[in-house]
Amino acid sequence: MTFFGVEFDRRTAMIAGTLALTIAAMIGFHLVRKQRIADVLAIVDITGSMNTRDMGNPRGSQDRLEAAKGALINLMQDLPCDSRLGLGIFTERISYLLFDPTEICANYDALEGAISDLDWRMAWAGDSYIALGLYSGIDIARSLNSDLLFLTDGHEAPPLPFTGVPGFEGKPGAIKGLIVGVGGTEKTPIPKFDDEGRQVGVYRETDVPQDNRIGAPPPDAETREGYNPRNAPFGALPATGDEQLSSVKTIHLEDLAQRTGLHYAELQNVSSLAPPLLSATEPRLVPVDTNMSYVPALAALLLLIALYALSLRETVLFANLWHLLKFNFTPDPKGASAYGN
Repeated sequence: MTFFGVEFDRRTAMIAGTLALTIAAMIGFHLVRKQRIADVLAIVDITGSMNTRDMGNPRGSQDRLEAAKGALINLMQDLPCDSRLGLGIFTERISYLLFDPTEICANYDALEGAISDLDWRMAWAGDSYIALGLYSGIDIARSLNSDLLFLTDGHEAPPLPFTGVPGFEGKPGAIKGLIVGVGGTEKTPIPKFDDEGRQVGVYRETDVPQDNRIGAPPPDAETREGYNPRNAPFGALPATGDEQLSSVKTIHLEDLAQRTGLHYAELQNVSSLAPPLLSATEPRLVPVDTNMSYVPALAALLLLIALYALSLRETVLFANLWHLLKFNFTPDPKGASAYGN
């Protein structure tokens, strides 16, 4: 083949193609495409029941708070760059914002450090009104225009009153997101710590409130022993129960998800939070500038490999042909040339 008066054989054409592709890779070209990202506020329950050790592999090797923190760090690794993650904590009856959602790749080390440093000692009260904390988290997410990821075991302390879950005053589904149930399904003792943070055993029945005696008494209060409408509206006997034991409150959390329009998933049943989170939220698409220089670079490499293979093949064929010619034209012992036999 002749091109501009220059004779091009197959080898020359491959070298020229490799050079052209290498120049294209050095110059570079970019492709702008739409990519789905996440913009989410993660709120972590740091109340006392989250210290219960019923997570990890083997079961019980990790407490719930550690499992929740590990799940958030893994989530960052599973989400694409340009996704944003904010962090908050829940205790008592409100959620508290630590920082606004920020880009995960550029700030990965800072985000990982902040998540790893979450501790139950950050709680400013011992109560755990899960429903009110969730509603508070929804309000914060709305102000940030973010989706919500609420990680909790669902353990209300004190227990819900006889009137049940407080009503949700917002619009269900206005804020998208996921409630993540953290904890095992079997009731497990809650660790008890002293003022120095050292575990000193587990909570007993008499250490925690077994019913809710805030507000109006239940309808059956008059039938309780020692009832007095003024001095003992809930009866005179202490309540009994097993609130000192904790498990993930699946039914309660599913009810809260239905009330608020959020989705629900249990941490022990998912390998990653990314799929259920993205499934629970509306797609957020952003233009992403992707460097495609690797395409011509890879093509140039393949051409070089093909050129080497071709040269190797021709060398082997030539060597075999030369060996054959030497064999067929070996001089006769009597001095005459012999061809073949």
